[in-house]
Amino acid sequence: MAKKLSKEVKALKRTYPKAQVSVWAEDEHRLGLHPVNRMVWVPWGEVPIAPVNWKYQWLWLVGFVEPTSGETYWWIVPKLDWSIFEQMLVDFAEHFELGPRKRVLLVVDQATFHTTPRLTIPEGLHLLFLPPKSPELQPAERLWPLTNEAIANRSFESLDELEAITAHRCRVLTQQQDFVRGLTGFHWWLEAVA
Repeated sequence: MAKKLSKEVKALKRTYPKAQVSVWAEDEHRLGLHPVNRMVWVPWGEVPIAPVNWKYQWLWLVGFVEPTSGETYWWIVPKLDWSIFEQMLVDFAEHFELGPRKRVLLVVDQATFHTTPRLTIPEGLHLLFLPPKSPELQPAERLWPLTNEAIANRSFESLDELEAITAHRCRVLTQQQDFVRGLTGFHWWLEAVA
């Protein structure tokens, strides 16, 4: 993957010599009213109790990360398909003012809504697909333990409550760029995009 990433970055820089080129990663994480369980300490002989809301309701947390800087960008959506993914890409391109002078190579997995021919990619954005079934190569995967920290071992009555806690956690992580860079800045990634 390092060779492929390096090759794509060099190709973009050759094609757009006057543009600033950065490399981001994007991934999705489904959260629901079923709790995210983690181990806890309890006194010897006691059984830990975990409250559970058995409703099958979900939302999606979408995280964008630039591993070289630790900058993040977040979306929380009630469902996820190609049209919503397209809206997120348009928003991302507008937010970071992508175009002729600023380009982003976005590394994504091969989810159906990433690869559909119906998807329109905004100007300045270029997708690079990870090999199939390789989440260990995706820096954005490292975001999920960080976001889950705020909701672990908790039960929520509604998706609104879950969304509020998750949104707050994302705002906190946006301010912790050094920490995020330390977790997502794989050595091979940083060398490939230099």
